[in-house]
Amino acid sequence: MADPSSYRPRPGEIPDSPGVYRFRDEHRRVIYVGKAKSLRQRLANYFQDLAGLHPRTRSMVTTAASVEWTVVSTEVEALQLEYSWIKEYDPRFNVKYRDDKSYPYLAVTMNEEFPRVQVMRGHKRKGVRYFGPYAHAWAIRDTVDLMLRVFPVRTCSAGVFKNAARTGRPCLLGYIGKCSAPCVERISPEDHRELAEEFCDFMAGRTGTYLRRLERRMAEAAEEMEYERAARLRDDIGALKKAMEKNAVVLADATDADLIAVAEDELEAAVQIFHVRGGRVRGQRGWVTDKVEEITTGALVEHALQQLYGEETGDAVPREVLVPALPDPVEPVQEWLTGRRGANVSLRVPQRGDKKALMETVQRNAQQALVLHKTKRASDLTTRSRALEEISDALGLDSAPLRIECYDISHLQGDDVVASMVVFEDGLARKSEYRRFQIKGFAGQDDVRSMHEVITRRFRRYLAEKERTGEWADGEEPGAEPGAQADPGAASAGLAEPPASTLTEDDGRPKRFAYPPQLVVVDGGAPQVAAAQRALDELGIDDIAVCGLAKRLEEVWLPGDDDPVVLPRTSEGLYLLQRIRDEAHRFAITYQRTKRAKRFRSSPLDDVPGLGETRKQALIKHFGSLKRLRSATIEQICDVPGIGRKTAETIVAALAQAVPGGPAVNTATGEIMDDTEEPGQQTGSPGEPVSTGAPDERRGQER
Repeated sequence: MADPSSYRPRPGEIPDSPGVYRFRDEHRRVIYVGKAKSLRQRLANYFQDLAGLHPRTRSMVTTAASVEWTVVSTEVEALQLEYSWIKEYDPRFNVKYRDDKSYPYLAVTMNEEFPRVQVMRGHKRKGVRYFGPYAHAWAIRDTVDLMLRVFPVRTCSAGVFKNAARTGRPCLLGYIGKCSAPCVERISPEDHRELAEEFCDFMAGRTGTYLRRLERRMAEAAEEMEYERAARLRDDIGALKKAMEKNAVVLADATDADLIAVAEDELEAAVQIFHVRGGRVRGQRGWVTDKVEEITTGALVEHALQQLYGEETGDAVPREVLVPALPDPVEPVQEWLTGRRGANVSLRVPQRGDKKALMETVQRNAQQALVLHKTKRASDLTTRSRALEEISDALGLDSAPLRIECYDISHLQGDDVVASMVVFEDGLARKSEYRRFQIKGFAGQDDVRSMHEVITRRFRRYLAEKERTGEWADGEEPGAEPGAQADPGAASAGLAEPPASTLTEDDGRPKRFAYPPQLVVVDGGAPQVAAAQRALDELGIDDIAVCGLAKRLEEVWLPGDDDPVVLPRTSEGLYLLQRIRDEAHRFAITYQRTKRAKRFRSSPLDDVPGLGETRKQALIKHFGSLKRLRSATIEQICDVPGIGRKTAETIVAALAQAVPGGPAVNTATGEIMDDTEEPGQQTGSPGEPVSTGAPDERRGQER
C-alpha cells in the first residue's frame, strides 16, 4: 500500500487549467483517468488526510504510485481525451459499462457495388447505413422479410452472389420476387443502388411517400382491370404497414431522440437507452456497471454519453438526447455532442408530456434490468461461494459462514420500537426462519440498548433449550413476542444442512433456532457491534462471530477494532452483506409500520366486549364522532339499531374510563380537524401517522 504523500506533486507544479490526469500503480499501469476544469483544485482533493477520503477514493490513491496530467485548452478537449484514454487503458477504478449483449443492427452496405441488407453486430463500418439496435436478430429478419416484397434488395453473402453470377441462376429469393437478382443482371447497378436508398429512406421514417406511390399504382392497375397486379400491390402495402406496426409511434412530432435512464444502488448501476427515430422506438439497449468510484447520477449519464457517442458521427447522434439528470457542468458535454453530430444537439431532462411519459417507461426498464442482474448474480452458486469465502477471509473466520443472521432496529421517533432477524443460509434468504421482536425492556429511542436486548433474548433462549436436550418448551420463538410471525413466503433451501435430528421435532416439524449462526451481522457501526458482542459475552457464547455494516460508507466493523474493514466495492462478499442488511431493514420497517398503523386505528370501542366491527361503525355513523358518542346518554345510545341497554351501559363505562385523545389530524394534509373529530374516527389514511420527518428516513425520524 503506497503512501500518497510519497508521490504528491510539489506546490505550484500543477497548472490551474483544464486537463486530464492519470494515476498509475507501481507497475506503471493506468488505474484511473479523470478530467478537471482546474487540475490544481481537483488533484488537491486526492492528497488530503486519508481519513477524510471516501473508501473507494482511499483505495485508489493508496494503490497508485504516481500521477501525471495533460493540459488542454477547453473542457470539451478534456472530455474527448478522457474518453480516448479510458478506451485505451481500461483503468480499473473508472466506471466500466458491461454491455449485457452484443446488440444486432439492420445494416445496408452502401459501400459495395451492389448494396446488401443484413444483420450486423460489433463495431460499425464506414459507408454502411445502420438501423437499430434491435433486441433480437429475429426481429430484424421479420422486418426485412416483409419489406423485401416492396424493396427487393440483395441479402445474399458474397459467396452466394458470385456463385449465382457464375452459373447464371439466381437464388430462391430471386425466383419468388424477394430479390431483384443483380447477380444475373436483371437490374442494373444504378437501379439496384436506388432501390437500396429507397429501402434506407423507408427505414429512416420517410414512409408516407412510398405508401402513397403504391396506393396510386394500385388504383391505376384496378382502373386498367389488371387485378392481379393490383392485388400484388395491395399485398405490398399491407406488408409495409405491418412492418411499420412493429415500431409503434410513441412521439407524435416525428422526433429523433435517444432517451437514457439510470437505475442505481450503492454498488451498481443499470443504464437503458431507447432510440426513437421518426417518432418510433427503433431500438433499445442497456448496460450494467460496477460503481467502483463515488459518482453521481449526472456523472453516470456523462459516462453513458461517452460510451454511446464516442465513436459516432453525423446522424448517428440524434438532435435530442433526454436524460434523467444533467452532467455538471453540462455545457462541455453538449458542445462535444454537437461536434460529433455536426449540428446542434439538445441535452435536457424532460419535464412533461409524452417525452416524460416515455422516459418513465425507460426508467422502469432500467430498474428491471438492475433487478434481473442482481437476481442472476445472487442465484449463481459460484458467486455465492466466492462471496462467503471473501467474508470469511475479511473477518478472519475459520470457515465460510454457511448461516448468517442479521438484526436491525426500527422505530418512529422512539415509538413502536421493534427489531428484525433475517436468516441467510449458503447466501440465500431463508424466509421461514425470519423473526421479529418488540422491544420491551425500556421505553424510548436507544438503538444500542435495543440491539443488546434482542441479541440477549435470542441467544438466552437458544442456550436454555440447548441445555434441555434441544426440545422447546412452548411454541414461542426465542425472545419474540407471543404474536410474532415469520415473514410469509417459501424458504430458500440451503446447500448445507445440519443433522436432521438436531433440526426436527418428533413430529417432523423444524425446530426453531436449533441451528445457531456462524456469523451475526448488525445494522450499524461500532456501538451496535459492541452491544451485540457484549450480549454474547454475558451469555458465555464465544463461537459466534459478530460484525456490523455501517450504511454511510459501507464499512464492516468488528468488535474491539478502532478501524473498520473496508471491502472492495466490487467484492461479492460486500454485495452479500449489503443484501442481508437491506433485507433486515425491509423486514423491520415493515413490521414497525404494521404496528404503527394498528395503533393509529385503535379506538376505545375496541375494549367493549361483544362489540363487533359492524356495530362500532353503526355507532360512529349515528353520532358522527367519538366525542359526541362520549357525551351521549344511555337512552340515546340505545336508539342505535342493534344496541341494547346492557351494551349501551358497557359502552358508556368504557368511554368514561378511556382518556380522550388530542385533536385529530388529517394525515394527507397535516390540517387539524374540527374539534368534533377524534382519532377514534378514521378521517385520514389509517396506516399513516402524523410525522414531521420523511417516512423512509433510516436515521432521524423513522428507521
